Amino acid sequence: MSEADEEAESEQISEDLDHEEVAETLTLEQRQTELKKSRWNVFLWLGIAVLMFTFALFPMPFDADYDNFTNSAEKDIGFVWGPSLPGEDFMDASIRLDVTATNPPRWSNTSINAFVLQLNDCQQQLAPFTEEAKLGTNHAYQFQSLGDLIEGEEYTFDFSVDIGQYCIIVQYYNETSGEVNGKDSNDLSVDGKVWSSQSIGGLLGILCLSLSGFAFIGAQKHGKHVKSLLENGDESTEEKVLSSISEARIAAGPSGAPPSAPGPTGPPSGPTAPPAATGPSGPPSSAEAPQTSPAVEQAPSEPAIDTAPATQQDDGSVFEAAEGGYFYKKLADGNYEQTVYVQGPDGTYSPYQG
Repeated sequence: MSEADEEAESEQISEDLDHEEVAETLTLEQRQTELKKSRWNVFLWLGIAVLMFTFALFPMPFDADYDNFTNSAEKDIGFVWGPSLPGEDFMDASIRLDVTATNPPRWSNTSINAFVLQLNDCQQQLAPFTEEAKLGTNHAYQFQSLGDLIEGEEYTFDFSVDIGQYCIIVQYYNETSGEVNGKDSNDLSVDGKVWSSQSIGGLLGILCLSLSGFAFIGAQKHGKHVKSLLENGDESTEEKVLSSISEARIAAGPSGAPPSAPGPTGPPSGPTAPPAATGPSGPPSSAEAPQTSPAVEQAPSEPAIDTAPATQQDDGSVFEAAEGGYFYKKLADGNYEQTVYVQGPDGTYSPYQG
C-alpha cells in the first residue's frame, strides 16, 4: 500500500471517528427530534412521489365531432409540454385517438386517416401539412391510417410528439380515388387523451421516491440510537465509567480497620530474679523490728475491646464500634463513610486525626 493510500485511509478513519463522536454527543431528546423529522421526510417525499406519478399516469382528455363542412373532425388540443428534445425519443408525450366509425362510407376501399400536426394556428389551410405528414419525413407532422372499416367499430391511433402546440385531423379517405370522402351521411367521433406530464412527472416521481427511501434509512438509524439510549440510559461513556467506579467503591465499604494508635503492645515485664542480699549476715537483734516482705507488683491487664452498642443518629446513620476504640459511620442506605471516628469524653464522635 502506498503512502497516499495510507494517508487517505487514515483520513477516512478520523472522519468516521469524528462522526461517531458527534453522534455520541446527541441526547435522547435530540435523537427523538431527529427521528421525528426523518419520519416526516419519509411521508413528505412519498406523498410528493404519489402526486407526481398521478400526473404522469392520468391523461388530459379531449374530444372532437365530425364536421360536414370540412368533411373531417378537427381539434386544437392546445399546448403539449414536456422535457423532450426535438425528434423522436423516449421522453416524447403520448397522444391516443380513439375513433368510432359511427357511419362510414359503404365503399370497400375506404380508410380512416389521422393527422397530428404541430401548428400554432389550426384555422389556416392544413392541406399542405397533411401532404407533408404522409411523407413521414418530419416528426412535427405525423400521419396514420387504418382500413377495412366496420360500422360502429372503434379504432385506436397512438402518437408520440415533442413539446409544442398541436392540431388533430381525422377523416374518411377513399383509397381508390385518392380523395377525402365527403358524403353527407358520413359520421365519426373522436375521443382523445394526452399524457403531457408522463415524462417529467415520472422522473420527478422517481426522484422523490428515492429521497423518501434515503429518509427511511435515516429514520431507521435514529430509531436504533433511540432504542439503545432507552435501554442503556441517557449517559455518555465517561459518565457510565465514573458511575460504575463510584458504585463499586460504595458497595465495597471500608477497606479495613484504621491504623492502630501507638501504645503498649502487652503487659510490662517484671523482675527476672530476686534482689541481691545486702543485710547483715547474722540474725537480727531483738531490738530490731521484723521487716515486712515486699508487696508483689500486679501486672496491668490488657485493654478490653469496646463492645458498646451502636449509637443511632438523627439522620438515620449509626456509629459502629471497631477494634482499638474506633468507630465507623454506617449511613441510612447501608453504605459506610470512608472516615474513621473516635468518641470524645462527652459522648460525641469526631473524625480521627492521625
